[in-house]
Amino acid sequence: MAKPRKLTWDKPEYTKAEVNWAGKVISGQKKCSEEEEERAIKIFENWRASHNYPLHIFQMRLKQYAEDLDTSAIIAQRLKRAPSIINKLQRKYEDNSPSMRLYQMQDIGGCRAIMSSVELAKKLFEKKFIKGDLRHKKSGEKNYIITPKKDGYRSFHLVYDYFSDKNRKMFNDLKIEVQIRSRLQHLWATALETIDFITKQAMKFGRGRKEWSEFFLLVSSAFSDMEGYPFLENTPQNKKELYTKIKQKENELKAIDKLKAFTTAFREYTEKSKDKKKEAKFFLLELSMVENDKRLIITEYGKSEKDKEKAIKHYGLKEKEHKNDPDYDVVLVSVDDVKDLKRAYPKYFADTREFIAQLNKIIEEIN
Repeated sequence: MAKPRKLTWDKPEYTKAEVNWAGKVISGQKKCSEEEEERAIKIFENWRASHNYPLHIFQMRLKQYAEDLDTSAIIAQRLKRAPSIINKLQRKYEDNSPSMRLYQMQDIGGCRAIMSSVELAKKLFEKKFIKGDLRHKKSGEKNYIITPKKDGYRSFHLVYDYFSDKNRKMFNDLKIEVQIRSRLQHLWATALETIDFITKQAMKFGRGRKEWSEFFLLVSSAFSDMEGYPFLENTPQNKKELYTKIKQKENELKAIDKLKAFTTAFREYTEKSKDKKKEAKFFLLELSMVENDKRLIITEYGKSEKDKEKAIKHYGLKEKEHKNDPDYDVVLVSVDDVKDLKRAYPKYFADTREFIAQLNKIIEEIN
């Protein structure tokens, strides 16, 4: 019997200066020749891929910690998409803020735990990470539950610099972001992303239309109250008044109708996915929103090292192919079960039914 193939991981091959130079080139801050652009892309791809190993380590630890507290926890991981990285670099540049450097970006590799309640999310954050025994250096910590973002986003965020004193030193200082959120917070965040994609906005990055941004802020305030936390600033501090405003905004925007229409467009795949094989580990999700041709394409890859390498290669090719296509989105994700895939990435399955159900509860309460 052949011995199982030993896992191999992409290692960082370039200096800090080279990585930052590549970031400036791919984000348009620095003009150069076609040959230099190709080199910049090569450096960027290696830098992003080199986060796979530390991300794998953190995902395993997060899974262990989360499932110790909550057997219903959902764990997922992803490398940040190339367009998202480029947009983040460009936003800092265009807003005349200090330029974000690619080497310093904290969320190229990210893993997430979705807990069944805010109490369990808080326990995971405080007992396992804040007071835990991780050897890696914590370089960032944000409690967006106690202090939500201005747009209403609520979650726990941690950033770690990977550390090894053994044979993995080449990955030292690579940054990995850990997100911990409740189920309700996750529904809000993914509904916002879904509306962003449908309506071609960027609320997630603070560039949404005022009426939609206000709507999601109001809903976040209601969700905060449901979880036993204060109403958010710049929203009514009275439940009846808050719920009335949510109903008015929903009526103006037809948010439920838009989300339901999006769900219907992908229902066929959602039903078929019930029978998907459990042997798959990596999933390439391609979402096309071309008018009259809305499609979700999922390509599955197994758990072997060869499968992982193939998945990463195909991901890179698809990103290049659709580099400037606003109606196309692609992401490579890793989960243990296709059921978790649907629950952790509802944007790609249009699984916004739970968010709609919560919204209907709010509206019905004041009817």
